[in-house]
Amino acid sequence: MKVVIVGGVAGGATAAARIRRLDEKAEIVVFERSGYISYANCGLPYYIGGAITDAEELTLQTPQSFFSRFRVDMRVRHEVTAVHPDKKTVSVRNLATGEEFEEKYDKLILSPGAKPTQPRLPGAGIRKVFTLRTVEDTLRIKEYINENNPRSAILAGGGFISLELAENLRELGMEVTIVQRPKQLMNPFDADMAAFIHGEMRKHGIKLILGHTVEGFEEKDGGVDVLLKDEAPLHGDMVVLAIGVTPDSSLAKDAGLELGVKGSIVVNDRMETSVPDIYAVGDAVQVKHYVTGEDSVISLAGPANKQGRIAADNICGGDSRYLGSQGSSVIKVFNMTAATTGINETNAKKAGLNVDKVILSPMSHAGYYPGGKVMTMKVVFEKETYRLLGAQIVGYEGVDKRIDVLATAIHAGLKAARLKDLDLAYAPPYSSAKDPVNMAGFMMDNISNGTLKQWFIKDEPNLPRDGSVTLLDTRTVGEYGRGHIEGFRNIPVDELRERLDEIEKGKPVYVICQSGLRSYIASRILEGNGFEAYNFAGGFRFYDTVTNDRCMIEQAAPCGMDK
Repeated sequence: MKVVIVGGVAGGATAAARIRRLDEKAEIVVFERSGYISYANCGLPYYIGGAITDAEELTLQTPQSFFSRFRVDMRVRHEVTAVHPDKKTVSVRNLATGEEFEEKYDKLILSPGAKPTQPRLPGAGIRKVFTLRTVEDTLRIKEYINENNPRSAILAGGGFISLELAENLRELGMEVTIVQRPKQLMNPFDADMAAFIHGEMRKHGIKLILGHTVEGFEEKDGGVDVLLKDEAPLHGDMVVLAIGVTPDSSLAKDAGLELGVKGSIVVNDRMETSVPDIYAVGDAVQVKHYVTGEDSVISLAGPANKQGRIAADNICGGDSRYLGSQGSSVIKVFNMTAATTGINETNAKKAGLNVDKVILSPMSHAGYYPGGKVMTMKVVFEKETYRLLGAQIVGYEGVDKRIDVLATAIHAGLKAARLKDLDLAYAPPYSSAKDPVNMAGFMMDNISNGTLKQWFIKDEPNLPRDGSVTLLDTRTVGEYGRGHIEGFRNIPVDELRERLDEIEKGKPVYVICQSGLRSYIASRILEGNGFEAYNFAGGFRFYDTVTNDRCMIEQAAPCGMDK
């Protein structure tokens, strides 16, 4: 059996190694148009910033090491230009020599990946406008920085690569601006959770120009002007386009394979395309979203590697199935960690789901042990069924392990309240006896049995200030004095029982505190004394972060609370 693989990075390299482990006699040929195989896309920004100092560390294997270990014929600088299903051949061009030839196959795996999205904007091809996707791109940017010592950079786009590159360029001492059309960075997060990411970026000197459309580029004064719609241009010494990626599916299209979302290659759960004996894996393929079941394109390294293994299994006579992509991801944002899994509240609503959520701010480990840091968690679930839909966490320690627990719970189909029953490891330096994941479960269990009723940040502008409801802030007098929401009166929770006569019965009470814990206790006191009480989801810390972020986006200036 002869297997030809187009693309030698995540999915393609994984498939090649797996086929060899299953079939010692198979002939395996991999064509990779770049000069590198099995390289770490996710590590590219960190080489530019100097966290990774040796370019060779970016490549997990070389053609030589891959051949020595697996006897796979890895041909770099070879571009497959056409697929001929009727003849079961591919046309190949040797980019080093210009030679063109055809290669036969019994089984073909397409792993072409994705290419940077490059809108047809005036000036997009000028020398100081870069993209970052391959090792060659990385070396080109690194060389430009070393030779020209640019003092400023503008990044168009606000996804993973842009944020990682912004941090690394800032570490080099450059002034960095991120500009993009959406009014938030990192679309896998809801806007309220992205506010914490925005705050960390601004804290480290990154300028955010959100909600603005890039219309082109012009070389000017030794650098580049980024032209914005209805705004003055931005000027930088260099520009990097990081506005996302597009499935690189032109080979599949020309060969007559069925295409789907965003031009991606349609495959079944065995990674088979619409044409017999042709498989496809990685960033170029359409997958089912594990939570919604909708057709999606999810460009992440983990799914690509799993898909490569599944295609290899099936080529070698097995029956492996891909269950779908859940979108679990994590990113370092300076000192912060941000992670997500499943779908966010925004996309859940777009999918027509009736959703609810809990927002909490637990410590990363036991409060009495030194060094604990607050994290913010948002867990989304379906109202009627209490099916877990997704989670987002931002914080400084312990974020990654909590998101992995939640990702596992979603994959296993646990109901929301079952999170309270998980037996998770505890020691004071690492967690609390009630782990943050357990705490989220307690809250959802309280919602299910009516012990917890919530109100949300979207409700605040519509809360009446005419006395028909009671607005109550249960923080200390000092906390209240440092900032509060207009119309909220202050009764600290520890004084509430003695001051219940100050609250008029028969009116709903909307309660807030700093994190949501004291206001929950207050709401239970109120409910136990005949009041109808609603607890604010997230607390004043959450409210303050989100509202200030919105003001900075809309007005480019912070907004203050009532004092």
